[in-house]
Formats: sequence, structure tokens, C-alpha cells
Amino acid sequence: MNTLFADMENSRRASVAPLAVRMRPRTLDEVVGQTQAVGPGSWLRNAIETDQLSSVILFGPAGTGKTSIAHVIAESTKAAFVEVSAIGGTVSDLRREIDAAEKRLMMSSTRTILFVDEIHRFNRSQQDALLHAVEDRVVVLVGATTENPFFEVNSALISRSRVVELQHLTDGEVARLLDSAVADERGLAGAYVLDAKARAAIVLLAGGDGRGALTTLELAAGMVEPGTRENPAPVTEADVTAATPHRSLPYDKNKDMHYDVISAFIKSMRGSDPDAALYWLARMIDGGEDPKFIARRMMIHASEDVGNADPQALLVAHAAFKSAEVIGYPECRIILAQAATYIALAPKSNAAEAGIDAALREVRNGPARQVPSYLRDRHRPGSENYGSCLYPHDFPGAWVDQRYLPEGLERGCFYRPSERGWEAYRVEATQRDRRAGCRVQAPQPASAPTADDGAAPARNADGSAASAPTADGDAVSVPAADASHPGAPSDVACAQASEEAGGRSAGFHV
Repeated sequence: MNTLFADMENSRRASVAPLAVRMRPRTLDEVVGQTQAVGPGSWLRNAIETDQLSSVILFGPAGTGKTSIAHVIAESTKAAFVEVSAIGGTVSDLRREIDAAEKRLMMSSTRTILFVDEIHRFNRSQQDALLHAVEDRVVVLVGATTENPFFEVNSALISRSRVVELQHLTDGEVARLLDSAVADERGLAGAYVLDAKARAAIVLLAGGDGRGALTTLELAAGMVEPGTRENPAPVTEADVTAATPHRSLPYDKNKDMHYDVISAFIKSMRGSDPDAALYWLARMIDGGEDPKFIARRMMIHASEDVGNADPQALLVAHAAFKSAEVIGYPECRIILAQAATYIALAPKSNAAEAGIDAALREVRNGPARQVPSYLRDRHRPGSENYGSCLYPHDFPGAWVDQRYLPEGLERGCFYRPSERGWEAYRVEATQRDRRAGCRVQAPQPASAPTADDGAAPARNADGSAASAPTADGDAVSVPAADASHPGAPSDVACAQASEEAGGRSAGFHV
């Protein structure tokens, strides 16, 4: 219950309180913005108006009205309203308030609303101290946090509460808040007038932060001698600039904003938009992001989304990372910008990423497929019975039609090259070279003696070249020669290669 002394104390506090504190709304109708959270028909508005509030966690960026809504609850509820700050509060403070709340409930049936500002700053044991009291409704918890509660608040406490997310104020809502503060008796009381350019400058600087906008207004007004309602003093854009010379957009190093901005940066490069990539890069640089973190993400992106459409992209990203290790800001910004724009402009292919993921799915979910005997290592007893492995360098174009996949898998099942950039050129060149190789007589294997050496080449019983050891110890051989072109792949193999060469869109079959 308010007394004469309480009113005097409140008046003295208000006289020295910042403008943002003096302008806190007293009713839900005075809350600017947040119509989705506390607008007509919303759950929270109905709960406040009927005084049937259950535990709630208010989550949103700074300056969006979390504390203001808590004070509206305090003004409208018949329950006792107790405030604890997580910055300096301890477990003993919480237990003291919970014990007092239990006594109120038992003696006078009075509920207690416990407001915990910056609840994410409580450690796990402090949050656990609230669990039973919240579950038994000894207290109704109203928590406020700028951090994602699903990461920063105990899941057990989350399950006992409702999470209400608040959004940045729109430019129009910030302007309305400024006009109200200029005219209201609790604010500047009409002693100043804000011109259009000054209002626009404050709105721009605020970036959706209502508290920040009111703080800037108060600082700018402090640059001017106050006027009267009849003759208000003008606050100009120059006053706003002098009061806040540097604009600082919100950014954090390991929370939601950090991941949102890097996500937008990666998606902009993937979407081949160099302007967007530069904007999000600038947001990270201005926020003091570690340049090595930015360069690492570009290296990943260069392989995942550019791949073999432009293999240079990975080298450019790697060069940017190595440069970031030895060159700091501000010069490092140029190197990062060069790499980001190169990657954004590069042709795109995710064939490598999609191919390895498809192969991993097969390995993890498919049957255990055996290595074909002719591909196995030869350094073991009995390896002479494995069969002959064809040595590609003994054939035109250093290629021979031979199965390398295990049984049950066919060419093109994993790697599906794009039709862009170097990847498309390389696939087409490979197909062309293999078709041409089928029409050219292969050179005699270097490992086999020729007629000029005075000895006939070693042959198997079926006429194929005998196996010869390679540098890694594997025995290799060439296939049975075509009758018209000794030592060349057979007509069947050539025909098969030519037929498969046209099917690149369904997988790399050549």
C-alpha cells in the first residue's frame, strides 16, 4: 500500500531516473509495439487483465519491452510483486523470497509474482532452486532474458513456463515512442521539439531498440538549453550526431546474433550475391568478429557450395585464412572481402558434398559389400588367385573399362557432377578423351618385353597380357586385345563407354 513517504521516495527516484525508466508504460495500452505478444486477443494480455498469470519467460532483444511488461504486471496484479536481479542475486536470496511467498499464500491466500531479470545469468543450481516453487505455484515466475531460453535456461524450468518472444520495434513504433517522450510530463514535458531529420537519425541509430532511442533522445536534448511548452527548444540532427557519434549495431560473439549473421553471410555467397555477402561481412567486422572464424567458414563454403565448379575458390579461401592469421584489422577486411566476392561470383556445385553424403548413407545403412578380389592388396598368401587388375596407364588415355565399385552399386550412384564451370568442362573432356582412346591403339605396356627385345610379350592362356607387379606390389594386366588393334580395349568396351558418355546428368558414368 502506498503511503505519503512512499510517494515521496518514488518522486525523488523519478527525478533522477533516466528518460527510458520514466517513460515505462503503466498499462498494456501504453506498451508500444509487441502486438503479437500483448495485443488484443493474445494469451499474455488476457492473463494480465484477468490476473490469472502463470509462469512466463519473456525473451527478446534489448530495448523491446521485457522489463516494461513486467512493471505493467506489477501495476495491474493483486498479487505481491517481488523483483530479483540475476546479476547480483544468490540462491539464498531466492530461498528467502520463496519462503516469504509461501507464508503469504498460507496466511492471506496472496499469490506472489517473482520477476527475475536477466534470468539467463543464473547458473544451473540457482535455476534449480526455483523448480519446486514454480511447479507448486508458490510463486509465479516472470523471467526476462535477451538470450535464447532454450539454450540458457534449464529445460525443466522451460517446461513449467510459457516462453513469449518479443521482436525489435519497427521504425514507426520507435518514432511514436520518441514523440510520446517529447510531449509527456514524465518525459521532456514539451520543453523540446524534435525536427524530422533528428527523429529519423535517432530511429536509424536505435535499430529497433526502444530504450536506446530514448537514451539518444535524452543525450541529444542535453546538448540544448531547455525551452517551454510555448517556445520549445529545437533538437536537430547535428545535436543527435554530436551526442552519439558512432552507431553500434547489436552483435554478439557466440549467441543468436552471431549465428544469424554468419548464416546470412553464407547464404548470400551461396546465392551468388556479392553485395549481400559484403554487407553481412561488414556486420561481422564492425561487431569485432574473429577474422579467422569468418575465413574458416568461407573455406567450408568454398568446398561445399562451389566445389569443383571452381576449385580455385578453396585455394582463395585458404589463402584468406592464412592471411588472417598474420594480418589483423583493419587491413584484413580487404582480404576477407576479396575472398567473399570471389566465392559469391564463382560457379556453384554441391556435387562433392552431396556425393560423399550419399556414399556415407550407403556405408551406414547398406549391406557390408566386399572388396572385389582383383582390387585387394597382394601382400598376403593366396593373393595369386585374386585375378588380374587392369593397369590404366597401359591403355590409351590412361583409362580402361574396369569395375571398381563393389557388387550391387553402379557408376553414377554417388557422384552427379553439375553442368557448370570447370567441373562440367572436366567431365566433358574426360568423356571425349575416353571415346578417343577407344579408337587409338594402346602402347605396349612398359613392363612387358617387346619383339624388338628378342622375346615375345608374356601372355596368359587366354591371350591377355600377363600380370606384372606395380610400384605398390599389386599385379596388373591388360585385357584381351582386339583382333584388329592388339593391346587396345575390345570393341565391346569401347561401345559401352561411348553409350554411357551421354548420360552425365544422371551420374558420372564414363
